[in-house]
Amino acid sequence: QVQLVESGGGLVQPGGSLRLSCAASGSIFRLYAMDWYRQAPGKQRELVADITRGGSTNYADSVKGRFTISRDNAKNTVYLQMNSLNTEDTAVYYCSQAPGSGDLRRYWGQGTQVTVSS
Repeated sequence: QVQLVESGGGLVQPGGSLRLSCAASGSIFRLYAMDWYRQAPGKQRELVADITRGGSTNYADSVKGRFTISRDNAKNTVYLQMNSLNTEDTAVYYCSQAPGSGDLRRYWGQGTQVTVSS
């Protein structure tokens, strides 16, 4: 059973930084693309960033230049470094394992709250 456990959320002032981590288990981590999504109150869940098996990355326009996604296959962990945070970044952030050839299901973590406020 695939399990994804996020950590690193919290309260930060505008302009601050946070680093989210997502530890994966139950799958061959290196074989799957990994995504970070977020959902703000009253809004739909949106894709923030993704990283392929090979390490290629993609970002939502709203976070380009501020957020960096990375992965450590030795640790089965994906990260999201978030800099220059603003109040619009306030949301629950979810880690997700994308469907792949070995498993066509998408898996989700439980989410971690990020609140940007002065």
